[in-house]
Amino acid sequence: MALPAEYGAWLASLKQRIQGARQRAVLSANVEQIRLYHEIGQDILERQSRDAWGSKIIDRLSADLRAEFPEMKGFSSRNLKYMKVFAEHCPGLLIGQQSAAQLPWFHIVTLITKLDTPTLREWYAREAIAQAWGRETLNQQIRSQLHLRQGSAVTNFAQRLPAEQAGMAAQILKDPYHFDFLGLGDEARERDIEHALMRHITRFLLELGAGFAFLGRQVRLEVGGDEFFVDLLFYHTRLKCHVVVELKATEFKPEHAGQLNFYLSAIDAQVKAADDRPTIGLLLCRSQNRLVAEYALSGIDKPIGVAEYQLVRSLPEPLDTNLPSIEEIEAELSRDLSEVDGRDLPEDRAT
Repeated sequence: MALPAEYGAWLASLKQRIQGARQRAVLSANVEQIRLYHEIGQDILERQSRDAWGSKIIDRLSADLRAEFPEMKGFSSRNLKYMKVFAEHCPGLLIGQQSAAQLPWFHIVTLITKLDTPTLREWYAREAIAQAWGRETLNQQIRSQLHLRQGSAVTNFAQRLPAEQAGMAAQILKDPYHFDFLGLGDEARERDIEHALMRHITRFLLELGAGFAFLGRQVRLEVGGDEFFVDLLFYHTRLKCHVVVELKATEFKPEHAGQLNFYLSAIDAQVKAADDRPTIGLLLCRSQNRLVAEYALSGIDKPIGVAEYQLVRSLPEPLDTNLPSIEEIEAELSRDLSEVDGRDLPEDRAT
């Protein structure tokens, strides 16, 4: 049949509205579930405190709720205990200033079981909400102690960028970067690292952080008839600028900054659009003397950051000895909590 001219646009509009309604329904279901779990946790806390009910009451409550609501998941003894801990640590249904109802249940369980301080819980809750982290990403960022690495690179952004952009740009860089997922030893050469990063581009982008869009590797530039090749070129969607990443398999040397400064000038002249902000450079080195890096960048015209990367690392001591591993937490959860539809936000595999 012949379709009206406006049918395609109307169908696209309907699809968008239906998808939006589905997303709102999922979010609404999550809000109600988190509120319910918080209320149950508060009730358990109050009755155990006021009436001196023992811990065995939770096992009985779990059995009774499962019998009454067999179609509902999440009423295991362990999950009821998590509800109690949730209510205890977040009495106002808030994680710091963040609404806990904006997070899936397993995210909340992760925050209250793997982080000891309210400040850290709030920081990771805020990042998880802002960057839409899934469960695995949240786990990984906690394990890698992202809060200590983010915004720690040596930069000259304050001197080379407008104040608003400088602060945002500094926050997108880390020090050190963790590339242990590449499976390479410390003897790896620059080209080996570059090839491995391309094979694991998804993990690489995750480590770089939200907003990085990959444009190419060994990007060719021609200047005055000579050829030059940029290791890695990205575009940052939030900063609205290109980002050049140069890899060095050695410690930082001042001449590295001069080379990257040249690349940034070429990108600004040949690639940057009129409405793009100035291109930023990130120099990744095996190691660096921060004072030497600061001196080197002070005389550079273009905005550059310098950070280390690690190919092999072990868990930080506090996390390694005092907190359960991801595998241990998931093994415990999988025994008690079943995977369900995304609207019920499972405690087992939900993201």
